[in-house]
Amino acid sequence: MTALISVTELVRDMASADPPSLLDVRWELGGPPGRPAYERGHLPGAVYVDLDTELSGPTGPGTGRHPLPDLEVFGAAMRRAGVSADRPVVVHDGGRGWAAARAWWLLRWTGHRDVRVLDGGLAAWTGPLSAGSESVPEGDFRPVADAGPLRLLDAEGAAALARDGLLLDARAAERYRGEVEPVDPVGGHIPGAVSAPTTGNLTASGTLRPTGELTERFAALGVRPGVAVGVYCGSGVSAAQEVLALAETGVDAALYAGSWSEWTADPERPVATGPEPG
Repeated sequence: MTALISVTELVRDMASADPPSLLDVRWELGGPPGRPAYERGHLPGAVYVDLDTELSGPTGPGTGRHPLPDLEVFGAAMRRAGVSADRPVVVHDGGRGWAAARAWWLLRWTGHRDVRVLDGGLAAWTGPLSAGSESVPEGDFRPVADAGPLRLLDAEGAAALARDGLLLDARAAERYRGEVEPVDPVGGHIPGAVSAPTTGNLTASGTLRPTGELTERFAALGVRPGVAVGVYCGSGVSAAQEVLALAETGVDAALYAGSWSEWTADPERPVATGPEPG
């Protein structure tokens, strides 16, 4: 089953006898908090979920910028948003799919069976919006680590894939090359990783590219049968969008959630620069 839902399909499902739980996870790297924008206008019935405090845990020595959340905190946030184990969930962000894919990945990794991302996010929505906040009945979802089909990598696993499989770097190409690093203290990439910016997964309108185009893109990057695939980015957020794009092509890719910010927190870990994997 596709992990995406179109605006047309969502409108139909929202009007059905069993509408999905709607999660608004708008977030921008280095941008303002998403809640004020949510309160100005959101999909009717959607509940705001904060990526920094509810889809991520606190940072500390050796962690990345967006560690996975404590499952009690995450579970409480999901139940507050009305998420139940037997009810479909639709998540969206402002448009690029980074934050929405983070929520999708967490819910699927912890055992929810029916989660989809609104293709194109709020930017694709043409219907009415609601202001203020929403109050919904509490859900019953209880997350369990590794209960779903998605896979998680640690730093050792990422290094092994870069050496023996295929590790994709979802950040902008100039960050991969080490020419600029606006967020983390060290520029470059994990040795052996292949540059695969998430911008290459989207159409000009911000929706995910058709499956055939994505398949061709990933094949050109080295994805092929029998090769294990992993993805990382700066902090584990945008990489989830690439895991979702790979899933649309039938590829089961693992997420290195700690990503570059965790990798470079240990000065003993090697760093490569330039356009080649190294």
